[in-house]
Amino acid sequence: MTYTPKSDFIRIMQERGFLADCTDLQGLDEALINGVVPAYIGYDATAKSLHVGHLLNIMVLRWFQKTGHKPITLMGGGTTKVGDPSFRSEERPLLDAAAIDNNINGMQQVFAKYLAYGDGPQDAIMLNNAEWLDGLNYLDFLRDVGRHFSVNRMLSFESVKSRLDREQSLSFLEFNYMILQAYDFVEIYRRHGCLLQMGGSDQWGNIVNGIDLARRIADAEIYGLTTPLLTTSDGRKMGKSQGGAIWLNADMLSPYEFWQFWRNTTDADVGRFLKLYTELPLDECNRLGALEGSEINAAKIILANEVTALCHGADAAQAAEATAREVFEKGGTGEELPTVALSAADLAEGLTMAQLFVRAGLAKSGKDAKRLIAEGGARANDAPVTDAGKMVSADDLDAPMKLTAGKKRHALVTRD
Repeated sequence: MTYTPKSDFIRIMQERGFLADCTDLQGLDEALINGVVPAYIGYDATAKSLHVGHLLNIMVLRWFQKTGHKPITLMGGGTTKVGDPSFRSEERPLLDAAAIDNNINGMQQVFAKYLAYGDGPQDAIMLNNAEWLDGLNYLDFLRDVGRHFSVNRMLSFESVKSRLDREQSLSFLEFNYMILQAYDFVEIYRRHGCLLQMGGSDQWGNIVNGIDLARRIADAEIYGLTTPLLTTSDGRKMGKSQGGAIWLNADMLSPYEFWQFWRNTTDADVGRFLKLYTELPLDECNRLGALEGSEINAAKIILANEVTALCHGADAAQAAEATAREVFEKGGTGEELPTVALSAADLAEGLTMAQLFVRAGLAKSGKDAKRLIAEGGARANDAPVTDAGKMVSADDLDAPMKLTAGKKRHALVTRD
């Protein structure tokens, strides 16, 4: 039987496809209609930008604030030093404090676009778990917190079990991660009255641990809610492309490339992505998602514009659409295309066409570039590239050279 929610937040989560599981949906729903609820999602600082894989939960925080509640973005300044082992095949590389702080600074730029931070009751706040984890006394922590965790139960969680079943090493450092994340929930409850932790469904075990710990040592009635782990309709992990991660910071991925990622959405995913990644009304999402044939392309442009406007601003979205129209409809080069500038030294040293495609970010490696060229998927100034070893000269760059990989990925090459 489907639960009919009373709160706007739960209704939106259900209608738009954000809800995977909740520890107590009715209890959380009641709490949400009784006043402002603080809720958090945690982010370990493993890179200097968030990527599209994080965007679904960022949208959850945005809807949470838009429906009258208080979002908390928890930066894992402490837990990043350990690394979350959930569903990973190997241990994360350990980062030093300076690298972690640098990554957090980059990630903050993304959150500021989606959430309103401040001192008001519904304003978002940003916390860093290094504030309470860095100063922990190990023996006191083991006695006060560690005694509430059963190793047998910890071993039963799928995120740990899958790693051990494959006979892949799980360090004691990583094994502690779920205890530290559980303790985060307790601290944020004590400090900020936080009643809800949210995250992807791979975090279910960690979230449940936090709820159990808070009940044991703080007698708290708190909740957990998870979102689905998304794959595209053709089975690929959401947020991955041929060129790698789709970053949300403009200095990591240009707004045009970001826009183009969404424009290239598979027909079958358009309606679902409009519901999850835009704020268009539900009826409009359904209408656009139901379009077929050439008409679906108009829906993809709307999707790309809406998502890019949220992430990079309306001007960037309009510029990206204009560039795409110039490139695809008019055969132009497009000033907003990703650009790589070759120095005189680069040209003197010598670059092959294969190396140029790698330098432009259109191939991951020389081998990848050679395969692209051999399969007829590489073009320079709209002409097929047939010789991977052809050297690029200064004369070739008297005017900007447009490189194309496949049908939809482009870059410009210029010389300094």
